[in-house]
Amino acid sequence: MSVASRAYTEQDVEDFFDKTLHNYLSFWDTDGVLHTGYFADGNADDYHAAAAHTSAVLAAEAMIDSSSHVLDVGSGCGNFLMYLAGHFDCSGEGLDLSEQRVRFAMARLAGEKSLRITFRHGSATQMPYQASTFTHVVSQDSLCLVPDKPRSHAEIMRVLVPGGIFAFTDFLQPKKQVSERARKHVYDRVRWNGGYSFIGYQEALDSRGFEIMVARNLSGHLRQTYRVLGKTAEERAESVPDLTARNWMLAFADSCREMQVAIDDEEFGWGIFVARKRTRA
Repeated sequence: MSVASRAYTEQDVEDFFDKTLHNYLSFWDTDGVLHTGYFADGNADDYHAAAAHTSAVLAAEAMIDSSSHVLDVGSGCGNFLMYLAGHFDCSGEGLDLSEQRVRFAMARLAGEKSLRITFRHGSATQMPYQASTFTHVVSQDSLCLVPDKPRSHAEIMRVLVPGGIFAFTDFLQPKKQVSERARKHVYDRVRWNGGYSFIGYQEALDSRGFEIMVARNLSGHLRQTYRVLGKTAEERAESVPDLTARNWMLAFADSCREMQVAIDDEEFGWGIFVARKRTRA
């Protein structure tokens, strides 16, 4: 049975991520690393190493350096922007729809006085920045959650300087219609209406005026991420005394198994994209 996309709003997304921050931090990563892992050769089970590798690959593809002024859209707990500022001495700002995650990021930033970055609560569809403010816009696994994706692409185009780079990873919806199982465990679970296919994403960026530089389907890494996280959730649930926390971990482990099925059935995917804002002739 196929199920059409729901109609979650930005408020629905904000409420969900505000309310679930503690659950994710208590299980997934206490530093707030909440994105998909890019598993290098020889690494089959180390999620943290894979998550760090995702950041390194995306930074390299984006060509971040000390002259970069970076906007991280959907910056969450601040990890990627702090990584970029710490490794490349770039400046920038993180923008996130979840006020709780912005507060968490700012609290972490308070211990990193040398970093030339800050974080702000706001929407990707109405960014609080002047045109041509940033040399780079980056994002990890968050733009899919924006209900009005064309509007967010227009805003990203607006805040980038001519020739600026848009580099991101994001979840994909390979099929227009998905099963009830995938809808429950993949889409509704995080208030995700639906997204682009791998080709559809490139077409959307091209139609907005971006020049595609890199596009890679990484769905195998997505499957590996949820295999590892599901196993971790089951193992940790065995030693958690709090019944509510244990049930949450076991439910997440169950969703991880269903997400792997959805990936195999091409109802869920993951990709990396790098595009350049075209300069006018």
